[in-house]
Amino acid sequence: MLVLLTGVLNGCATKPVIAPSQSYIPNVHRPHATGRKAAYNRPYRVKGRTYYPMVSAVGYREYGIASWYGSESGNRTAMGTRFRPQGISAAHKTLPLPTKVRVTNLQNGRSVVVVVNDRGPFKKNRLIDLSHGAAKKIGIRGVARVKVEYIDESQARATTDRY
Repeated sequence: MLVLLTGVLNGCATKPVIAPSQSYIPNVHRPHATGRKAAYNRPYRVKGRTYYPMVSAVGYREYGIASWYGSESGNRTAMGTRFRPQGISAAHKTLPLPTKVRVTNLQNGRSVVVVVNDRGPFKKNRLIDLSHGAAKKIGIRGVARVKVEYIDESQARATTDRY
């Protein structure tokens, strides 16, 4: 009788599992996919604004202004790794961390594949912040108009920097 009663009570306590939509809709909060539950992929607030990291970057492509950063040498990224200004990395407000993207300088056609491992930039009208090393590879000295596009692991292995 006790086993039967335990089974009935446990059955009442469970909720049906509903799979979240994995379609790409930027800046819309949805439950995180498996492996994306880290603190750096949860919604966060900076300067009074809340940002909602994407669940997936598949299909992501956007045009905007890139800048570079480097004075934060030795500081920790959002993922907890040490920031290396001469390395090849980037910061983005809503891409899931880590994500590999190709950044193309639209003024000269040069591109670089970077790992997005940090949050930012938080200046108006900025799409991505590149480490000084990544910006240098594609000829950015200040700001530049760029195309940022997600690449999967197979593309990343087959791609070499174009410059």
